Amino acid sequence: MLVAERDRWALWVPVLTGCGIAGYFASAAEWPAWPVLVCAAVAGAAVLLLHGAAKWLAITALCIALGLAAAAVRSQLVSAPAITAETRMLSLSGRVDKVERFSPKEMRLTLSTLVIEGWTPASTPARVRVGVRTRGDDVRPGNLVSLRAVLMPPPGPSVPGGYDFSRHAWFDRLGAVGFAVSAVKVTGQAADWGGWRVARWRDDIGRRLLAQADGDTGAMAVALVTGERAGMSEETLETLRVAGIAHLLAISGMNIAMMTGFVFVVVRFLLACLPGVALRYPIKRWAAVAALIAGVFYLLMSGATIPTQRAFIASTVVFVGILLDRVAITMRLVGITALLLLLLTPESLLSVSFQMSFAAVVALVAVYERARLSGWLVAGKGSVLYRLWIYVVAVAVTSLVAGAATGFFAAFHFNNFASYGLLTNMAAVPLMGLWIMPWVLVLFVALPFGLEALPLQMVVWGNDLTLLIARLVAALPGADLRIPALPDLTMGLVVAGGLWLLLWTRAWRWWGLAPMMAGIAFAFTVRPSDILIDERGKVAAVRGAAGNLIVLGGGPKSFARETWLRRDAQLQNEESSVEGKPVCDSLGCIYQPARHPGMRIALVRVPDALPDDCAKADIVISAVPTFNRCRGPRVVIDRFDLWRGGAHAIWLDEDNVRVRTVAQEQGTRPWSLYARRTAEKSFKPQ
Repeated sequence: MLVAERDRWALWVPVLTGCGIAGYFASAAEWPAWPVLVCAAVAGAAVLLLHGAAKWLAITALCIALGLAAAAVRSQLVSAPAITAETRMLSLSGRVDKVERFSPKEMRLTLSTLVIEGWTPASTPARVRVGVRTRGDDVRPGNLVSLRAVLMPPPGPSVPGGYDFSRHAWFDRLGAVGFAVSAVKVTGQAADWGGWRVARWRDDIGRRLLAQADGDTGAMAVALVTGERAGMSEETLETLRVAGIAHLLAISGMNIAMMTGFVFVVVRFLLACLPGVALRYPIKRWAAVAALIAGVFYLLMSGATIPTQRAFIASTVVFVGILLDRVAITMRLVGITALLLLLLTPESLLSVSFQMSFAAVVALVAVYERARLSGWLVAGKGSVLYRLWIYVVAVAVTSLVAGAATGFFAAFHFNNFASYGLLTNMAAVPLMGLWIMPWVLVLFVALPFGLEALPLQMVVWGNDLTLLIARLVAALPGADLRIPALPDLTMGLVVAGGLWLLLWTRAWRWWGLAPMMAGIAFAFTVRPSDILIDERGKVAAVRGAAGNLIVLGGGPKSFARETWLRRDAQLQNEESSVEGKPVCDSLGCIYQPARHPGMRIALVRVPDALPDDCAKADIVISAVPTFNRCRGPRVVIDRFDLWRGGAHAIWLDEDNVRVRTVAQEQGTRPWSLYARRTAEKSFKPQ
């Protein structure tokens, strides 16, 4: 069977490369780049020298080594200083790389080429991100600005095994985040950075569109044109997510395909209307070139984010295939695109956009390959009604396949499943493809002439209808199905099984269902933690008698609180629970787990509570330092432990207490705040 699938072997090259990258990120210690590069060179030499089965083993080793090497080299290339503790108010100046506007009074600036008062260049981060809520000068990309701000380290996961923003910040060269405590003053214009012109152009267009169409539908128009979604309300974003169509706003595969495909069809149609041109010249290739130019333009307009770059590479390969008279959309195209992205930006493997995009594309290409071979779905032939029917069927099949392929990843990353995603996409995708995106293209053409009012209004009307569909679907019973946090092993088994199912074409592909089912079954065997503590010890959560999570401390908008409840598949905090609820006062809380009635757990808020709790409790979790004076309990976690280890998760077993920290999950990686604190011997919390 393996020999019979010889033409599919190459599809496993990006898979094996991805395994090498996954191995790099799963490791607890950093991989030096040069030993991995040596291993890759040795494997490459073995590929040239060996024969038979040994050659294929060498190819496998080479692909895995390339993934490891790409990730290790990339990590070293982006290396930049990052702070380890919150600072006092600082005077800083720098260049504005990006402006995210949430409202007329609130925005977020990404600054680079920084000069910070009292800091040496060696300790100054390459980039920082600062929230601004005070009125000041009109800030634009490319401006040189000065301000006073408080900076903090990029936060790590709020729970062991959770989303790690600090890793994302490391590869984005973001060494600090913070907030401004003064107005922002523009001091000049950067002359040595050409990228500010495109960034300012995008900012100008976004402001022009919002001036003519405010509200969420206007912000949606800006998102479709420039890729900037900061102006949309959280309520609207949540509605789109619950309805299963939030992907429509991300300028990625579908948007790029709609834009370039529409340009390709229109240009080819117009050229076909000129018989003298159509009969003498390759107008299909001319249309492909026009579509490529439109793709480059849309890439720049959207800010050239990683998802947009991925979609642009894929569309480029498609139109190059048309120029070469080759079948454009094949599984090999998907493999080439994935391999290029993994080698250039290995960190994208862990991003939800990469995973969901390629899951959908691989599933769709596999299904339509079978459809093309079987002949059950043939477009472009027959009557108008037949073509319309084929379009409806294609949208339904596409929505069903893409929804099924991406549903698991949505559950893994967002802990929810859009129950009516197929229904919403059946209505919203044709609206986006046949009405909104064509008017977006007209909007691009009209902008230089100041004639954008009409096409913008058409886009807004389409957005109004899209939001109406989303709100109607989101209001249906069971629309927002919450899923508890899934273990990484479940992810690995489901992905491995899914790739086996989709990349092969013969009957043995169904073997892939076994690891997928095993991964899902394993998820039911994992017991969630009984106690959670955030990094500062100010927010904690305990498990009640009914298995519900009870969060103590933190406001309604606390990030740790929201994350814990979402990962536990709870819609709200169960504060009204009586049985198993901790007893709290101004000194702290006492918690007696229902499954361990003889155990006493103390959550300490102030030093005055320590003597009594250290004498009576089995476990003490203290938001203040104990200075090693709390020796009676079995487990003591104080402010120093939280400073060094980050958020803690605790499991209460019959004869044991298991503790897992964020620092243990991250290991000694360069993006780990706690590894840097240990390396700098910075053990004193602020």
